[in-house]
Amino acid sequence: MAETPVVLEVRGLTKRFPGVLANDHIDLKLYKGQVLGLLGENGAGKSTLMNMIYGLYKQDEGDILVNGEVVDIRDSNDAIALGIGMVHQHFQLVPVLTVTENIMLGNESVRGPFLDRRAARNRIMEISAQYGLNVDPDALVQDLPVGVQQRVEIIKALYRKADILILDEPTAVLTPQETEGLFDIMQTLIERGVSIIFITHKLKEVLRICDTISVLRLGKVVGHADPKQSTEASLASMMVGREVLLQVEKGDAHPGEPILQIQHLYVTDDRDLLAVNDLSLEVRAGEILGIAGVQGNGQTELVEAITGLRAVLGGKVIIDGRDVTHASPRQVIEAGVAHVPEDRQKNGMVAAFPIKDNLVLQTYYTSRFSKGIIADEKAKAEYAEYLVKQYDVRTPGIMVNMGSLSGGNQQKAIVAREFSRKSKLLIAAQPTRGLDVGSIEFIHKQIVRMRDEGTAVMLVSTELDEILSLSDRIAVMYAGQVMGVIPIAEANRERIGLLMAGVRDGEAAHITQKDGVVRNG
Repeated sequence: MAETPVVLEVRGLTKRFPGVLANDHIDLKLYKGQVLGLLGENGAGKSTLMNMIYGLYKQDEGDILVNGEVVDIRDSNDAIALGIGMVHQHFQLVPVLTVTENIMLGNESVRGPFLDRRAARNRIMEISAQYGLNVDPDALVQDLPVGVQQRVEIIKALYRKADILILDEPTAVLTPQETEGLFDIMQTLIERGVSIIFITHKLKEVLRICDTISVLRLGKVVGHADPKQSTEASLASMMVGREVLLQVEKGDAHPGEPILQIQHLYVTDDRDLLAVNDLSLEVRAGEILGIAGVQGNGQTELVEAITGLRAVLGGKVIIDGRDVTHASPRQVIEAGVAHVPEDRQKNGMVAAFPIKDNLVLQTYYTSRFSKGIIADEKAKAEYAEYLVKQYDVRTPGIMVNMGSLSGGNQQKAIVAREFSRKSKLLIAAQPTRGLDVGSIEFIHKQIVRMRDEGTAVMLVSTELDEILSLSDRIAVMYAGQVMGVIPIAEANRERIGLLMAGVRDGEAAHITQKDGVVRNG
């Protein structure tokens, strides 16, 4: 029986940045029709390695081989010509263009002097049907759910004839339903001879979908694992270099007075459709209220309304007795609210600013960091150095632009800023999205610490395991409403799952699923 061919190999691949050895003599092999899982902490060097293979960085040492031949990949065009495609964690799409226009961009089909949109559209429909991707070629990208946008990126790679596909944190922004859809697509790709490198922090996923696993730590390959003989705990300890607690340790809550009171709230989305519909909730001091639900059921609009980022159509938002219904974001912050936003790049940071300035975005004007109208750069620098160390933000220095950090390290910096301020209410939306197991363990401990110190915590997460392990009470949202609020002692996956599908306790309903959002009947 013939050996399975190696389609991609790296030998001794090394990349240095000023003050950082990002990749240290890495050896890896990817076989035809295989899913290779790549695990590692934030800053372990996963994205740097993939960026060299895809031609976005040039290695300082080592070789890249495609189908047994040493190749010189100078840019992404070279990688594409060699059959390598990459779907980045943050999609490379133009929102105002159609699916067809996005996929053609940089690889235009022409008929004489004109773009041949019809030929491109037909090819996209062929690929979509062949791989079960189900994408409308005429839709505007800005109107598509995140999971469908990801399919557009996959089609874009296949359109360019990729047979080696790099998926960088592909499930970080997906709902559980969209993740299942992606796994189905990956299985189809493998059956048709595509080979996949799958980068993730989610241990359950690599154990389920990968054929083999390689682990990076501090820029080096520290081991390989067989998913059939590995556990989440063994992979976690290999990643972090120590035993990791995968279960949250917390005592009983001792709730006090209500800090956040939401009364009959109505909020519209970007299309002026009702996203939050007559919603009432309260979060008390010293408790964690988890908000569960399939993404797209009003959680985003609810959080934005509370934090002053979205106008309120009707109802009230009261924080510690103060009506902040129509307050500005700064007024909400000054009322004692810390906010880890769902979209870190849009609402959590200024990519072009240094880390030092990002860590004081809400407090730069206070007496701690300014003298009148003059910024106290020394105080800002000392504070930034302290937070970077405390929260293990992997960076060459505090003057590095925030946008140059990996997604996980951007998230850690935002969490550091928000968790370090004394607050009455913490709103944490997807706080561990894109983080490795060691960082998740640390963030969970910090959330419990804040609860125990008397902070009211509202945790919004699409990760049901996270909701169940951290929450003291769970509110389930569906179609902009709260389907029920359950004490943690009475919660289980089945009950929460039914409420997420719009089925109240004791009801029976016909459940359908469309576009990753679960709806009744």
